[in-house]
Amino acid sequence: MRLLLISNSTNPGESYLAYAKNQIKDFLREKKQKAIFIPYAAVTFSFDEYEKKVNSVFDEIGHHIIGIHRFANPKEAIENADAIVVGGGNTWHLVKMLQDNKLMGTIRKKVKEGTPYIGWSAGANIACPTLKTTNDMPIVEPAKFKTLNLVPFQINPHYTDEHPTNFGGETREVRINEFIEVNRNVFVVGLREGTMLQRDENNLTLIGNRKARIFKHGETPRELSQEDDFGFLLSEVESQ
Repeated sequence: MRLLLISNSTNPGESYLAYAKNQIKDFLREKKQKAIFIPYAAVTFSFDEYEKKVNSVFDEIGHHIIGIHRFANPKEAIENADAIVVGGGNTWHLVKMLQDNKLMGTIRKKVKEGTPYIGWSAGANIACPTLKTTNDMPIVEPAKFKTLNLVPFQINPHYTDEHPTNFGGETREVRINEFIEVNRNVFVVGLREGTMLQRDENNLTLIGNRKARIFKHGETPRELSQEDDFGFLLSEVESQ
């Protein structure tokens, strides 16, 4: 399996996918003729607009994507894809549309057979066993919380340590601690903005200059950098 799981699409003061585009280029290697883009996380703008925005970046690095919404048979489009790209937005909306179109199993099968997968934000969320560590509001109700299960741990994209002045609500760490209290055998990776995880078979590496924060019930959270070994996150038995 080859995965590139990106925390966010845009850093402050940068253009769309600017910090990630060279990594995407290197990850895809040669040009993919049938790179399928899944824009289902878009809610307040059209799938055509999303496809155009992503293509403006991919064309710049010598690649091209085609939105899955352009195909009469989306399942067949995935089966014939030589790369799968999933954009960010609302994870609940993304998951519901993938379920409604019966694409979860098809995508999982293709990726496990070796088709490269790129996802940012919501697209990184759904590579996990469930969507339970998303930051998004449940604006729609999917049939179930289970997602692609391409990695055996959960990701919290856009992870932040900030607790604004005069804000009395829960921090992101508090919310993750709630999750691990009732999901005690699951690691959660707080993936800070400007970073990404790359999986090549059984190797998992962090890319970016910021550390990831690793949570597990009963353990003190760990701060790991791109110099550290993340392989332990894949050591748990993965569902078949």
